Amino acid sequence: MKKDIFIGILVGLIANSIGLILAATLLGGGDDFTTVIKAAAKEGFLGKLISLGAVLNLIAFFVFIKKRKDYRARGVLLITVILAVCTFVFKLF
Repeated sequence: MKKDIFIGILVGLIANSIGLILAATLLGGGDDFTTVIKAAAKEGFLGKLISLGAVLNLIAFFVFIKKRKDYRARGVLLITVILAVCTFVFKLF
């Protein structure tokens, strides 16, 4: 059970990282990833960029639900909630 939740957390982190890279690349206007992230942090929309990256977690969650891997889906959901809290904190400060 704990192993499956940990696998779900890893999949959620990887999916979010890939989504963040894709969002930064597509919305970056030709700039490289680090430039886009620095500009997003400076201009205050890093939380929105992280939220866009979390869209891939939705796909991973439903794949695990479809395959009846409920504990892995729980891990993806857990990391998604943690990312939502982080996004909220970014908005406050």
